Amino acid sequence: MSKTILIDTSRCTACRGCQIACKEWHELPANKTYQVGWGSHQNPQDLNPNNYKLVRFSEHLDNGVVRWNFFPDQCRHCDIAPCKETGDMYIEEAIVQDEQTGAIVYTANTKGFTKEQFEEIRESCPYNIPRRHEETGIMAKCTMCNDRIHSGMPPVCVKSCPTGAMQFGDREEMLKLAESRLATLKKEWPDAMLADPDSVNVIYLLIDTAENYHKYAVAQAEMTPMSKQQFLATLARPFKAMKG
Repeated sequence: MSKTILIDTSRCTACRGCQIACKEWHELPANKTYQVGWGSHQNPQDLNPNNYKLVRFSEHLDNGVVRWNFFPDQCRHCDIAPCKETGDMYIEEAIVQDEQTGAIVYTANTKGFTKEQFEEIRESCPYNIPRRHEETGIMAKCTMCNDRIHSGMPPVCVKSCPTGAMQFGDREEMLKLAESRLATLKKEWPDAMLADPDSVNVIYLLIDTAENYHKYAVAQAEMTPMSKQQFLATLARPFKAMKG
């Protein structure tokens, strides 16, 4: 049974403990960040090869009241990952999916993708997650702390969250918890929803409309018609399974 992270945004205070813990565990170097001219407490401005997790700040008016929505952005670890399906057409198994956890992991072999191939892989992701290190060419993103999971530990972002906004466990257990929590929140927040719970292993519970968090909060926000290569990649999956 695959593993799932449930992120309850109603409990997120944007402390960024998860963001910092992720950098520390993966020993990622610091980025030069900016406040002047950017106009947001969000730092850095976007995901990058040195930030697998980023707490996004979204400020908007709601009936004359300023509201801040916080969104700890990361890879969703899709059940059927478009990035892997597309990448396998060029270098098979450069992007792998752990059968036990469901985690999608980018290996060092991703440096073999050309810039054009990387862009195609990135465009195939409905959440705009893949990033590429300009110097090494290696693709980078959240690994779901796959190494920690296999050692009996939860992902470090879950471990570091002080408010219980992040929960981790077997998929069925997390789906039940998500539905229960959603029912509770809907009493006060009628727009509350689960973001793509049937297709991803990182499920977000939102209490506001998705567009008030992040343009890629749900897959439908940026879905585009499949390219011919992406379509062929999805067809290739069942044939590969039959061969196996």
